[in-house]
Amino acid sequence: MNTSASITANGRLPGEPPKRSWLSLISWGIFFLVLVWSWSGADMRPLDLIRDSGNMSQFAHDFFPPDFRDWRVYVNEMLVTIHIAVWGTALAVVCSIPMGLLSASNMVPAWVYQPVRRVLDACRAINEMVFAMLFIVAVGLGPFAGVLALWVHTTGTLSKLFAEAVEAIDPRPVEGVRATGARAIDEILYGVLPQVMPLWISYTLYRFESNVRSASVVGMVGAGGIGVVLYEVIRSFQYAQTCAVMVIMVIVVTCIDVFSARVRKMVI
Repeated sequence: MNTSASITANGRLPGEPPKRSWLSLISWGIFFLVLVWSWSGADMRPLDLIRDSGNMSQFAHDFFPPDFRDWRVYVNEMLVTIHIAVWGTALAVVCSIPMGLLSASNMVPAWVYQPVRRVLDACRAINEMVFAMLFIVAVGLGPFAGVLALWVHTTGTLSKLFAEAVEAIDPRPVEGVRATGARAIDEILYGVLPQVMPLWISYTLYRFESNVRSASVVGMVGAGGIGVVLYEVIRSFQYAQTCAVMVIMVIVVTCIDVFSARVRKMVI
């Protein structure tokens, strides 16, 4: 009786390995095969780290001590980078609110959210650097091209996150608002937004942190900010100045990260 009860309770014979363990082994096996398959394509050469350790040591030695003689220029360009990130994120949030609602499966029919999702997929699939190069051709060199690049890419990312938050809401508040005969916009304002707003704010702050880093990178192709300075000092082999620029970038990004983390704790 105990054995049959055990079989009934667990759904398998005593001593039989659980199905989940086999699935786990198969998953790890597939993961290992993918690593082996991509080894040559990624041109993995770990022994070169040992053979070229002397060159890398000399290269690292050239970075120190950092040269902060032009620190005012670096700080000013870092401020431009922050401005790019602020506007790129702000424009993306404005677009992501309606796009996130239109791509949520519990808000609109499939013939609406499926095309919207494909557009957002395209925005996410193309890197900010590529968008920056395209917008440089369209509007010229400078920070505005960087703002546009971050705007498009961040809209694709934030809209997806916003939509996932909307799809995870409790439907009962929305149904309660609907039962009063309210309009669709009222259902969103009073049934949806109060539930998703903390997550939306958290996602926005996270993307702003990410956009500060991305704005530094898009500047290297001419989209303004600290990236332009970083590209120039690297190209001219001024590694002490390169180190100074990188130190300023790390300090600024760390401060933004600490600040946004505290804000997220207050909101969520």
